[in-house]
Amino acid sequence: MKYRDGKAEISVKDCGLSDVVVVGGGVSGMMAAIAAAREGADVLVLERHGFPGGALTAMGVGPMMSFHNHVGRQLVGGLPQELVDRLVTQGASPGHIPDSITYCSTVTPFDSEALKLELETMLADSGGSIRYHSVLADAELDQGRVVSVLACGKSGMERFRGSVFIDATGDGDLAFRAGVPCTMGRGTDNATQPMTMNLKIANVDSARIRKYVEENPGDFYFPFGEDEGLKCLRNTPRISLAGYLSQWREAIESGELDIPRDLVLFFETAVEGIVIVNTTRIQGLDPTDSVDISIAERTGREQCRALYKFLKAKCPGFENAVNIGTSVHIGVRESRHIQGMHTLTAEELVAEIHFPDPIAQGGYPIDIHSPDKEQTNHTHLAPDAAYQIPMRVMFASTPENLVVVGRAISATHEASAAVRVTPIAMATGQAGGILAALAAQGGHDVQSVEYTAVRAALLKGGALLP
Repeated sequence: MKYRDGKAEISVKDCGLSDVVVVGGGVSGMMAAIAAAREGADVLVLERHGFPGGALTAMGVGPMMSFHNHVGRQLVGGLPQELVDRLVTQGASPGHIPDSITYCSTVTPFDSEALKLELETMLADSGGSIRYHSVLADAELDQGRVVSVLACGKSGMERFRGSVFIDATGDGDLAFRAGVPCTMGRGTDNATQPMTMNLKIANVDSARIRKYVEENPGDFYFPFGEDEGLKCLRNTPRISLAGYLSQWREAIESGELDIPRDLVLFFETAVEGIVIVNTTRIQGLDPTDSVDISIAERTGREQCRALYKFLKAKCPGFENAVNIGTSVHIGVRESRHIQGMHTLTAEELVAEIHFPDPIAQGGYPIDIHSPDKEQTNHTHLAPDAAYQIPMRVMFASTPENLVVVGRAISATHEASAAVRVTPIAMATGQAGGILAALAAQGGHDVQSVEYTAVRAALLKGGALLP
């Protein structure tokens, strides 16, 4: 910082011009960057952590769910499937396997360290680059366009100029700073789905858990019945379970636990005996506010400590478990949604509305973790459902050169509860990267890029479209 006439002046280093600047190196942002680079664009990713992967690495989320609808028809392909294939080749994922909760037809466990390396390799091989430890500070606009973003990092404040920008922050941070109108959470009170601090535990006796479930199926949540749940459990190489219902109720009623949740939810990773426990719940705080999210981080760790003690003491299979640790960043399900050229609604998902510009599809249910209660509200779709996501949810009328991918796309609170999941977020990332590259190379506004050109590039890249 410099001072002139007693006033502070911040030095800003200019870091050059790129065709496409992606803010956020989560899986959606990385898919966008890889897709744009493969279209021939000069691409730079800015990421606040020292690794890519976002929710799947920094937030400890796993498995990916789901690439398929309930009857097992695959709806997401392209770059997301390429990533899974690479992980399978590395022995870092069993691929798509049956979901023993039966909530989805499949889940896709993975090794998070391998995921980081594969994403980095895919980007480098495509010709893109990434700048770590770069936190978005602001956006600079001129005549309806974003001309640059400012990021703060180890080198101080830096300016990154671009022809087209992609907001892959998950929270719509760039869009918000660029003046795009945004909503927050549900329409009645702006309350968002709760945050969760994920806990990773090793030395879990999965064989003991399987035996306990067989003997006590009523202690677990199987939305399509115990028989179907037990059948899937017997046929899957890695367990996914929601339950220990009697132990949980007793712990809540006795005051041993103070977590506004109604069950234990956990998933085995690519490595047998290592599980991710997705059970803590932090409500009533704003994920885009630094004070609130600081409180949430501490609260999440406190809940995880109590949860770990509970699992070891009360849940068969966890007696000898070892606490590997909590995630680097608390898990965020929902924050800002941009108000785009179209806002996706739950009614459109349930009715499987056909749009003129679909860039992705999905079959994940509407899965709303209550912002203020213990329950999770579910809307299951038709077994062979395949809802569509239109291109227009990725941009507003202005700025003319900004694309939004991932969970901040234009959707209602209810619709977002379905399309926020990893495979769909990656699919919108691939589409957004192609859209941005075509706009940058053709000198177009993103709003005027022909859908047919985006669709052709998506299909060429292996995407599955209606």
